[in-house]
Amino acid sequence: MSVVIVNYNAGNVQSVTYALQRLGVEPILSADPDIIRSADKVIFPGVGEASTAMNFLRKQGLDQVIESLKQPVFGVCLGLQLMCKHSEENDADCLGIFDVQVRKFEPKLKVPQMGWNNLENMNSPLFADLPEEPYVYYVHSYYAELSEYTVAETEYVNRFSAALQKDNFYALQAHPEKSGKVGEQILSNFLKL
Repeated sequence: MSVVIVNYNAGNVQSVTYALQRLGVEPILSADPDIIRSADKVIFPGVGEASTAMNFLRKQGLDQVIESLKQPVFGVCLGLQLMCKHSEENDADCLGIFDVQVRKFEPKLKVPQMGWNNLENMNSPLFADLPEEPYVYYVHSYYAELSEYTVAETEYVNRFSAALQKDNFYALQAHPEKSGKVGEQILSNFLKL
């Protein structure tokens, strides 16, 4: 099985690589459209800023590549946000895979949210064999609103989409690669799709 991590100048590709290696998978890190298209599974990770990341994706033609993929695609953190329609982070138009708005947290609590929070109302094969309301690790200042694509929720300042799913596109706001055994199970579940 070939697993490609989309390399688009957004952070955390190394920690995702290490997490996959712990599962016995040697991923390919690439921005080459042909390599991405030929993969069995694609992981779209991210730590960074939405408008800069989208500009890079468009410049490389990766926006169209990602939108056209038919194999399972897994967006992580910024990857989830970029798969949405629009982000308030520097007023960025994103990929639009999910018709969802990404909003900035009101600073009622410390922003960014950094630390452990649970997953609730899980409804996706990503969450097979997980305990009820498991805890995962988050680092983010923006969130995807609840929508018809929401397959897990959580709450920080307000309720938001912890995970989204549409067709072959899956996305998680938290970092599975930093979420211990629970994160490992989520990645393993994705690899089994």
